[in-house]
Amino acid sequence: MLDQNKAPIIQTLKNLTQKFHAPFYAPGHKQGKGIPQALNDLLGKKVFLADLPELPELDNLFAPEGVIQEAQELAAETFGALQTKFLVNGSTTGIIAGILATCGNGDKIILPRNIHQSVISGLIISGAIPIFIHPEYDSDWDIALSFTPESIAQTLAKHPDAKAVMVIYPTYHGVCGDIAAIAQEVHKYNIPLLVDEAHGPHFAFHPELPTPALVGGADLTVQSIHKVLGAMTQASMLHLGSQRIDSYRLSQALQMLQSSSPNYLLLASLDAARQQMALFGQELMSQTLELARDARNRISQLPNFSVFDKERRSLTSSPGNSDLSTSEGKRLPFLIKGRKVDESYINSGFFALDQTRLTIKVSDIGLSGYETDEILHQKLGVTCELPSFKSLTFIISLGNTKADIDQLIDALVNLAEQNCRNKFNQLTDFKTEIDDYLINSSIPLSPRDAFFAQKDYLPIEKSLGCISAELICPYPPGIPVLMPGEIIAQQHLKILEQVRALGGIITGFSDPTFKTIKVCRY
Repeated sequence: MLDQNKAPIIQTLKNLTQKFHAPFYAPGHKQGKGIPQALNDLLGKKVFLADLPELPELDNLFAPEGVIQEAQELAAETFGALQTKFLVNGSTTGIIAGILATCGNGDKIILPRNIHQSVISGLIISGAIPIFIHPEYDSDWDIALSFTPESIAQTLAKHPDAKAVMVIYPTYHGVCGDIAAIAQEVHKYNIPLLVDEAHGPHFAFHPELPTPALVGGADLTVQSIHKVLGAMTQASMLHLGSQRIDSYRLSQALQMLQSSSPNYLLLASLDAARQQMALFGQELMSQTLELARDARNRISQLPNFSVFDKERRSLTSSPGNSDLSTSEGKRLPFLIKGRKVDESYINSGFFALDQTRLTIKVSDIGLSGYETDEILHQKLGVTCELPSFKSLTFIISLGNTKADIDQLIDALVNLAEQNCRNKFNQLTDFKTEIDDYLINSSIPLSPRDAFFAQKDYLPIEKSLGCISAELICPYPPGIPVLMPGEIIAQQHLKILEQVRALGGIITGFSDPTFKTIKVCRY
């Protein structure tokens, strides 16, 4: 057992800030003496004392032998990994590196269609060929769930030459698939399971939370420590869980993708966040879960608001798996490596839910999620993580307080009492459109080939049937509606029109007027 009281990067930075010397090295502000006045007014000079480069005492992120190596070993023990890598360019870096470490040009990788845009970047850079599995879909809430162990088994049987499988665990809404059963199916082919666990780094610290991906059998998982724990924005970790990943190839990929001048404030925040969770993790997560329970109980008593939970749902099954993915599930308690989960309805596409992720349906008050988000943010002092067509999603974390929950409840009560004009009639047929979109997406070109192909601009209305050359997605959450190599269908355009009409943000269009779209010439 390592001494989890230690925070080696933090301590070394603290020592260096107290050491007088004449700095003739980057950065140019020289420990805050040259920062712009505007930054000084905002942050003060103290934080810049620790904004240091790779001095001998601070180790090297790409060949760690000192304090970074020690901090990563402490993190690996805390999160249950064989090896941990610190990421200063966000989880995007880890996702792309994981793909590069397992797939080359022309190699197949199996993954869900509701992947983050960073995965598409990984496909473009690596040249890997995506084999998509469509996730289960909750039509009542317009929420994509997980794919099932049965669907991964069927897909692997059709593509036994796949080099890796990737899964989202949890989704943006906190939905977790059966990670242990999925890992078991993947490992039958002796290939690695890569996990986008950006929203699940807290799972390791309380038995009431879903099983951590590493415990479930993941070979590589990427966690955004900043999203729900105490690190600074952009600070993430990559964990290795087995020998199925070539560690040297992974290190090469990370060195290509990460900055050669890593920010030690970000590294220090990872070190401190690990120390905090190692020492106080279960206590902090107990408090967080209690806040979440309070919020769920109080919101469930409000008229015209619903809380997304792990109850029986109307699911749209994946293509070719209707006999498996719509099964009734079982009401049985289960145990995964010592983690008891409360008895509740379970189906193979919705195995567990992170109770700290709060999704509230607002469509019954006559507003879209986008409109509700604007009112809450601009007028009522409450800001969510993710607005969507029908709902708002809130992250309840160790930084929230009871006062935050009270303010959220007061804002919802205020909102319900207003006379909301119903702008929501555009969504009458929305679930059918999403259903068709999930089932009918077609990718005749690899994302890499589409990225490098010659391109034309076409009016949006004349682009149907053409191959998209653009990565277009509402943000957040950054899940692409269209990706390079995908055939443009009417459903894609309807979804984008609805997002714009209801005030959502769309990224990826090269034409800021949204009148034309870039397509592949072939």
